[in-house]
Amino acid sequence: MARGKVQMKKIENPVHRQVTFCKRRAGLLKKAKELSVLCDADIGVLIYSSHGKLFELATKGTMQGLIERYMKMKPARAPQAETAMETQTLDAKKEINLLKQEIEILQKGLRYMFGGGAGTMSLDELQVLEKHLELWIYHVRSAKMDILLQEIQLLRNSVSSLIEHF
Repeated sequence: MARGKVQMKKIENPVHRQVTFCKRRAGLLKKAKELSVLCDADIGVLIYSSHGKLFELATKGTMQGLIERYMKMKPARAPQAETAMETQTLDAKKEINLLKQEIEILQKGLRYMFGGGAGTMSLDELQVLEKHLELWIYHVRSAKMDILLQEIQLLRNSVSSLIEHF
């Protein structure tokens, strides 16, 4: 039996996304180990989940050893002057700035939607707002469906208990 072609887009259901992540991560790590054994290659794989959990594989030696070897071979791509702490600080500052911009856009969008904002929003700002609104609608609908499914299950249980009594 042949499998259908998988569309390359984000899996919206978080449970299905997590299951797919676990299966594909295991497959990727297995293939990396096989490549290492078959071709006598040093392979390092770093995987960060959407929850920030780190998964790593170093086929020969340690990941730190592979990174040091990489740093020696590619000095132009990975400057040795910056320490890991400086890199983390820069990443944190970038993330803070992005979050501040996102908050500003969302606040401007709220003012725009409720008529309190002066002026208009740019196309980019409207697209970001639209994306967030779609995400919020998805979450509201998911919560609504969960509640409805629970109510249906309660009704089924009460119907089955009434049937058992008669």
